[in-house]
Amino acid sequence: QVQLVESGGGLVQPGGSLRLSCAASGTIFSIYFVGWYRQAPGKQRELVAADTSGGRTNYADSVKGRFTISRDNAKNTVYLQMNSLKPEDTAVYYCNAHRVVGPTQYDYWGQGTQVTVSS
Repeated sequence: QVQLVESGGGLVQPGGSLRLSCAASGTIFSIYFVGWYRQAPGKQRELVAADTSGGRTNYADSVKGRFTISRDNAKNTVYLQMNSLKPEDTAVYYCNAHRVVGPTQYDYWGQGTQVTVSS
């Protein structure tokens, strides 16, 4: 049974920083494409940062230069470092792990962690 557990969300003032963690159990994280998504009230879920199993990273334009995705394969954990936070970053953040093996897709989600940026 694969489980992803996010942590690290909370309330932060504009300009502040948070680091989200996504810990995986039941599988080896390093072989998965991993993404951090977010969903604000009334909006669709969007991809903000992604890391392929080969180490290539991609970011949404809205977070480039402020957010950094990274992995610690020894800890089976992926992080999202968020700096210079803005009120529009307020959302529930989700971790996703995805892998395709032949015709089979493996897709796992965490439960989400709330990030609120407000003064």
